[in-house]
Amino acid sequence: MKKVTKAIIPAAGLGTRMLPISRAVPKEMLPIMDYPAIYYLVKEAADSGITDVLIITGRDKTPMEEFFDYSPEYDAALAKKGRDADRDALHAACDLANVYFLRQKEPRGLGHAVLRAKNFIGDEPFAVLYGDDIIFSEKPVTRQLMDTYETYGRAAVGVKEVPREQLSKYCSMKAAPIEGSDTEFFVDDMIEKPKPGEEFSNLAILGRVLLTPEIFTILEHTAPGAGGEVQLTDAMAVYARTRGVTAKIFEGDRYDIGSKLGFAEANFVKALEHPETAAAFAEFVKNYRF
Repeated sequence: MKKVTKAIIPAAGLGTRMLPISRAVPKEMLPIMDYPAIYYLVKEAADSGITDVLIITGRDKTPMEEFFDYSPEYDAALAKKGRDADRDALHAACDLANVYFLRQKEPRGLGHAVLRAKNFIGDEPFAVLYGDDIIFSEKPVTRQLMDTYETYGRAAVGVKEVPREQLSKYCSMKAAPIEGSDTEFFVDDMIEKPKPGEEFSNLAILGRVLLTPEIFTILEHTAPGAGGEVQLTDAMAVYARTRGVTAKIFEGDRYDIGSKLGFAEANFVKALEHPETAAAFAEFVKNYRF
């Protein structure tokens, strides 16, 4: 079994849910306290043992490339002011992993974005971290899926139980519990954005998957689905029916930072953890007139 060393982060979307700010600033570069959102995704991958990360981008996304590159001008300015800690923090972000960028020239969906990475991945297994999903956890969710992959030798998806009335926004799993595990399931089918009555279960993919390169052949023959776009989950459904997939109920708190509420929640959590703001912010929240 080959080791997982590569990850894809699709980040080509327009971020329309975050308008008007996303017209000027890529939503992946919006700050969650000190760092842009994209940093947390790359850091999760790196903390999981990933060495090479490909970020799929679109137009107006160059600030991401700037963030993961050294800046001699900033280094000189910070050195002049004696701000070595800030310089070191910037360098540490750049050095998390080997970060590459590839343009998705047309907005044709998540499946098409992943297919663009075919040459980068080659014949290796790989992780996909959805650009809108920030997950804070003690053990990185990508690492949790890597452990599941290594245990069962098949593709793995990170799932949570979702209220049935919300399943139309997600991908529902046809899953059977694995004997001896409370958090793992064998999956042999799935459906993207099911209509009421079409759901297989209330287990839904939330932001993390680990795939093998066979998915690319399936994606090449996947017709546009929901929204007229090539859906990754449509290809994964074929994969599940022919090869099987393992679902893992992951440990961690997930925030949809492509939405204003999820973005606010993620910042709220980090503000309560940050050494410069934790105490004062907790006091502010305590005394706020709700």
